Amino acid sequence: MTDRHYQQARLARDHRFDGRFFVAVKTTGIYCRPICPAPSPKEQNVRYFETAIAAANAGFRPCLRCRPDSAPASWAWKGTDTTLERAMRLIDDGALINGSVTGLADRLGISSRYLGQLFQRSVGTSPKQYSLYQQVLFAKSLLQQTDLPITQVALASGFNSVRRFNDCFASVLRMTPRSLRRPAGSRSQEPGIRLFLSYRPPYDWAALRDFMQTRLIETLEWCGDDYYGRTFSLTNGASGRFTAWHRPERFGFEVSLEFSQPVALLPVVRTTRRLLDLDADSSTIDAHLAPIQAQLGPERPGLRLPGTWDAFEAGIRAILGQQISVAAARNLVRQLVAEHGELLPGQGHEHRLFPTPATLAQSDLMTLKIPGRRRQSLIDFARFFDTQPEQAADPEHWLALGGIGPWTVNYARMRGLGDSDIWLGSDLGVKKALGQANGAWQPADASPWQSYLTFYMWSLL
Repeated sequence: MTDRHYQQARLARDHRFDGRFFVAVKTTGIYCRPICPAPSPKEQNVRYFETAIAAANAGFRPCLRCRPDSAPASWAWKGTDTTLERAMRLIDDGALINGSVTGLADRLGISSRYLGQLFQRSVGTSPKQYSLYQQVLFAKSLLQQTDLPITQVALASGFNSVRRFNDCFASVLRMTPRSLRRPAGSRSQEPGIRLFLSYRPPYDWAALRDFMQTRLIETLEWCGDDYYGRTFSLTNGASGRFTAWHRPERFGFEVSLEFSQPVALLPVVRTTRRLLDLDADSSTIDAHLAPIQAQLGPERPGLRLPGTWDAFEAGIRAILGQQISVAAARNLVRQLVAEHGELLPGQGHEHRLFPTPATLAQSDLMTLKIPGRRRQSLIDFARFFDTQPEQAADPEHWLALGGIGPWTVNYARMRGLGDSDIWLGSDLGVKKALGQANGAWQPADASPWQSYLTFYMWSLL
């Protein structure tokens, strides 16, 4: 995009470009989203940046009206380097909140020096500064949207001390945390924490909702016409639940979060965004898939990938779903959760958590009416996650386990990790849809959005 393109998108306040670039105003020292409702500045007073952190590095602070921290991340500036994309995803999930850059580099299989070079070349800052910037922007959202005390905001954002939080906040945003507090009268009196998570339209909520409802596990999940919610557990032993209400008129979801104990919220919010696929650039994906969809059936703009909480849950669902119907697989998952899922603390018998790897590894699972080999695959899979969590985090390592093949791994990568380029050509539902399809096209034509093509094939059934 050129400055002329940026100018046209800014003046039109086009929501399709939200998150793809940011507008900085020289006369005020503030940077905004292109959809900011404030009066448009003169072009000679404007600078354009591809990322929010680039605008901050240039000395601009975020607008308090349009809140650039809530703009969905754009694929456009992430580049094509898969190592960089994975590093950014891990940092967004909180890898550097309690970990080190060296440890992150080891997980990626590269040196810390090379990791730093990747970030400097593509993002314009170091991995640690990128992580701190995300933490500060998230803290800004908590200060503006919740009534949490500043001390709890600091802890929820991953800072170990209020002093460190105040110093980072002042250096990054050039303002104090207290200056962002909402008036007491405008704060919600409802329990838990409420946040608003944005997306770039279009968003096909009906398709995602119907997919979730078809696979709904009672007590673990709940879903209605305009909401989806579920329980979840974290590696530090904390647990909780969230409910996300779709607000199409505001292009986002109003999310209520409740926890059993104080936690760093940033990884939870990032996972929720992935589960609802809020960061997809639908206009780009739709334009790429339109020629293929035209040969297969009606176009479905705004398709999103319905996720699961983590790769372990996705793997368990995939193993139980091997070569059987969706309804049969759902019944098996329901039984597994009912028999081995712990009750969510403070919720009585209303909600359960998905079984942990340790729990399933110690069970014989004899009550499940499945072939013995598949039962052993479940146990081996759970033991792998329980004893070697770092290796198990990469689904490619699952192939060494008996009873787990490419379909299981790819299904888990798509739903558990949000991988956008997975084609499930061996899936029974995809095969059925392909039997009704016409046209001269290849799945590779959809790359790097083959996962969305897979979901589109399911939507045709």
